[in-house]
Amino acid sequence: MSVHTVLVVDDEPMLRNLLSHLLHLEGYKVLEAEDGVTALDLVATEQPDLVLLDVMLPARNGLDVLGDLRRTSDVPVILVSARAEEDDRVAGLRLGADDYVTKPFSAAELSARVESVLRRSVIRRARAPSDGRLAFEGLSIDLRAREVSVAGTKVEMTAKEFDLLAQLARKPREVFSRDQLLQQVWGSSSNWQSDATVTEHVRRLRRKIEVDPDDPRWITTVRGAGYRFEP
Repeated sequence: MSVHTVLVVDDEPMLRNLLSHLLHLEGYKVLEAEDGVTALDLVATEQPDLVLLDVMLPARNGLDVLGDLRRTSDVPVILVSARAEEDDRVAGLRLGADDYVTKPFSAAELSARVESVLRRSVIRRARAPSDGRLAFEGLSIDLRAREVSVAGTKVEMTAKEFDLLAQLARKPREVFSRDQLLQQVWGSSSNWQSDATVTEHVRRLRRKIEVDPDDPRWITTVRGAGYRFEP
């Protein structure tokens, strides 16, 4: 079994060392960064399996770093913060975080969250078709390269926009409720994350892939039930 690599991003040396020690005890390989610039460089060069990202970083906060990261990578990210307000959690999750843990937390909780996010990531990659490509009339989704083309033109997407489109397109004509999509794409639920997150991402997707976003061809709404991808 391969050893997963976790990148710990925190400007406080004591906490960074503690997190690294706990993860080492769990059998993970650990990389460390004290700021966002170093973190982005390490993600690009070392390609870790997961990032533990502190929100309160100097110069540029963790949410800014997450935004930059999501433009180039789909690496799973767990945000770490002393702030427990719902608005902060929602902001992080909307930017593409996979989980959000508030300080103080126990070693057991950290271990469980890391294990859970890594497990979902492995399952998501395992579900990809063998050739890694979903092709429809005028729409191509390359699951390995994480690229989408409409009528031969590449369309830029955030990591979560791509994940949502791929989740729907893998199972054409199957109806997914917003709560199902929260669980399967965000690893969350409507108990603590608004399903408006799904609605907003569907709106963005339609603006990027539909000829007429107000009369969608690909992602249709099933009233009272959710969304469906039309092949």
